[in-house]
Amino acid sequence: MKGVKILFAMICVMLAAHHIQAEEKTVQMQEVVVTASKIPKTPGNVTQQIDIISEEKLNEQIVVKGNITEALTYQPGSAVSVLSKNDANWGSYGGIGPKYNTYLLNGLPIDSFTDTQSLDIWAFERIETQRGPASVMYPNYLSMDFAGNQSPLSGTTNLILREKIDKAMTKLAASYGSYDTYNARFYHQNHAGNFHYFMGGMHEQSDYTNYGTENSWLNMIHSPEYEKTKLYVGTTAFLDDAQTHKLSFFAHRNWHSGDAGRPNRDFDHEYTTLNAGYTLPIAEKGMAQIKLGFRDYDRKWEEDNYPKSLSLASENGVKQKIVPADITFSFEHLNGSLLTFGADAQFASYQTYSEAAYKVIGNDSDSSQYGAFIQEELAAGDFLFRLGGRFNSVKHDIDLLDGAKPGQDSESWNKFLWSAGIKYTPISSLSLYSNIGTSFMAPGLKSVGGTIKLSDKGIVGKDGQLPNPDLKPEKGLGTDLGFNYACIPGANFGIRGFFNKIDDAIVENRVSETPSQSQSVNAGNTTAYGAEIEARHKFAKGMEAFANYTYTKTEIDNDFDKDQDGAEVPFVPQHQGNIGVILHLPQDIMISAYLHLSGEIYDSSSKSGRKKFDAYETLNLKAKKMLCQNENYQLDLFADLYNLTNNEFEMPWQFQDPGLSATVGIEAKF
Repeated sequence: MKGVKILFAMICVMLAAHHIQAEEKTVQMQEVVVTASKIPKTPGNVTQQIDIISEEKLNEQIVVKGNITEALTYQPGSAVSVLSKNDANWGSYGGIGPKYNTYLLNGLPIDSFTDTQSLDIWAFERIETQRGPASVMYPNYLSMDFAGNQSPLSGTTNLILREKIDKAMTKLAASYGSYDTYNARFYHQNHAGNFHYFMGGMHEQSDYTNYGTENSWLNMIHSPEYEKTKLYVGTTAFLDDAQTHKLSFFAHRNWHSGDAGRPNRDFDHEYTTLNAGYTLPIAEKGMAQIKLGFRDYDRKWEEDNYPKSLSLASENGVKQKIVPADITFSFEHLNGSLLTFGADAQFASYQTYSEAAYKVIGNDSDSSQYGAFIQEELAAGDFLFRLGGRFNSVKHDIDLLDGAKPGQDSESWNKFLWSAGIKYTPISSLSLYSNIGTSFMAPGLKSVGGTIKLSDKGIVGKDGQLPNPDLKPEKGLGTDLGFNYACIPGANFGIRGFFNKIDDAIVENRVSETPSQSQSVNAGNTTAYGAEIEARHKFAKGMEAFANYTYTKTEIDNDFDKDQDGAEVPFVPQHQGNIGVILHLPQDIMISAYLHLSGEIYDSSSKSGRKKFDAYETLNLKAKKMLCQNENYQLDLFADLYNLTNNEFEMPWQFQDPGLSATVGIEAKF
């Protein structure tokens, strides 16, 4: 019934759009996309389904919890679930969990849990999302924290930084909002000849509010205060007049500190992100790209003796460093075809510790990953064919597991992966496409070694993740089939069906609610299939409307554990939909309204022990009014209203959305 309501609302919006479109004269612009092909192309020249969230679209949305993932909330197939302003997204992609959509920063992997909290959204020119089986040109991400390694089986999200600066510009903003939240931001860009640069920063502090459910393990007794400070700088040096030979650099630093609502539950996190890239034209139609990155995650937090007392029990931490590198060669040939090949590598270290009377190391490991890939995109008339292969070699060297020497201190895997796609464009307004690809993912060390000991199971006050040293790696297969149709100028309609299957899928199960404990388990063979339907319409007189609906059916097939056999995948809603209207009104007023609807989910694959979360909706409104403008400056007043229906819905791990919040501010450009 929920899905029927979503579909009915979507149809109503699009029928209204069709009625108003009589005066439509707008022609849709083609935008540059680099994610699927690694070189600038238009979305029509790749086989995958590409969505582009421009800077303009980012400014029309509300990112209330400061997580870049929130910008994907209104994309089909993305079940975003950001737990709080201090916690990660635990949503789902492609119906198979939170770790099957990799995130990239200008083409280099980043962490989908940590970096989307850390990076500042003002640094980006656009966000590109590739739905469906990813090409073989991008590797897994060797994260050992949160849900572990991340795979591009169901898609890839690329955060694109600015490179070419057309003119000097400075932007300042200040705002005040609910929970006594103060926010100040700055941004500046300019160029000197062929040297282009930008820089910026943000500081936010808040008393926040209790975001735990009643009697949850969070048990806040005062407002959970926090402070966030972000600083970043990016540069691009163009080394030729054609601006194809270039050298780029980006650095970002985040300081995030506060407490979790009790005297001895402080936290202090620091994140560093570095990216460097070099692009060199080769001959007339060739290109070489070299990219190198550094990610440093340093998370520290306190644990108390609650409920016995509020005294300090221990200081805990996670230190993780990851170095990704990539070299890619691309050659255009045969009238629009593209051959791409190259290699990539990642080096990662991961360590957890707890300090009470003395410091104890829990998990300690080093990991490496090497890959070589080749892909051909062959253009033949109205058809585009894609075929590629990747060889991956992954190795884990484990010094400590759950505080002790492991029985097996080293393990490695060598796997060949492949991907293929086809696109048919019989007329300019219609395209049909299909893609298929494989994946492989080794278990992360947090999943294997946990954050608490196995002997802590069921003990009150011992909140965290239990270890599971018997985890097996995952193998996946993803497919999709769909079409896009530009039925009238300014309007687009699309349908995409998808099927994803994971063998020995690793899922996060809630083992206990009090204490709050989870454990990673192999859930047998997991399948997810469904369909996305979407429509978007731009109007000549300052109006745009969109709507989409996603149906997802998931099932776990586990012959060895009847309690899991036939269960749904945790955190995946069967029905979800979005409706949005953006209005540019007289008197320089912009209003955007976004409605998100999500069906019920479960927090575990255990049919006997799982908890069901009810369906919910969020309605957000953003309003902006230009106060004054001339050729030198512009001053805007804005208001963000989140969750207008004050829906305090429950989320995984005993978190709860705090409901209605408001922010008002002023923004100046000069």
